[in-house]
Amino acid sequence: MRHLKAGRILGRPSAHRKALFRNMVTALIDRERIRTTLAKAKELRGKVEKTITLGKKGTLHARRHALKLVADRGVLKKIFGPLAERYANRPGGYTRVIKLGHRLGDDAPMAFIELVDREGELPANPSAKGKKKVEGATKKKVADQKTKNLTKDKKATKAPTAKTAGKKSDGEKKKVTQAAKKKTVDEKLKSEEKNKNKSKDSTKKNNRIKSCVSRRKFRKKKNNPSYNFSNTVWTDARWILFKSKIGILFDILE
Repeated sequence: MRHLKAGRILGRPSAHRKALFRNMVTALIDRERIRTTLAKAKELRGKVEKTITLGKKGTLHARRHALKLVADRGVLKKIFGPLAERYANRPGGYTRVIKLGHRLGDDAPMAFIELVDREGELPANPSAKGKKKVEGATKKKVADQKTKNLTKDKKATKAPTAKTAGKKSDGEKKKVTQAAKKKTVDEKLKSEEKNKNKSKDSTKKNNRIKSCVSRRKFRKKKNNPSYNFSNTVWTDARWILFKSKIGILFDILE
């Protein structure tokens, strides 16, 4: 039973756990962002914030206490120098934990732990009054610019004089008439092309129909038993050719 025993054990003995967090505190303050498991990040958060509050005190006693939590004297100088100045007006909450999902393999939940207001981020939150003043000033500037633009647009879009209106109307009429003429010419050409194509298609269809009709008639005659195909014009032509050939032979023999 672990009643009234705060802190995570993390499957390590006390000596190993203290050395682990000491190294992690130095790494986080040096790099200002590290990636670790979610349980370690939550446990590390309190220790890092404790060291930064010691740095804000700036006393020799606080420096000796901070040496217990930090393994590097260069990092200790950073705590009592730039970090103390950065977080002078911030009453706690110097770190941020960002969840990243689960790790492949053991499926452990991972997270980023980082220092707030580090390089590349916005500065510390200003007061509400300052925010309201800045927002009000920006809104006034935007409204003034909008009114100026509207006045300029109204001046530019005033009604033109009678002379300029007449000139514009004549030019517009000419443009409209020219466009109408072009449209009519184009429509006529398109209609002529369509008529030509239709006539060609109709002639082709008629020729196809005639050829089909003639073929059907020939097939009907050939398949009709009452029609003697041997006594047609074809046989008469053959006899004429045969007789002409025989006559030529007799002439040669004579």
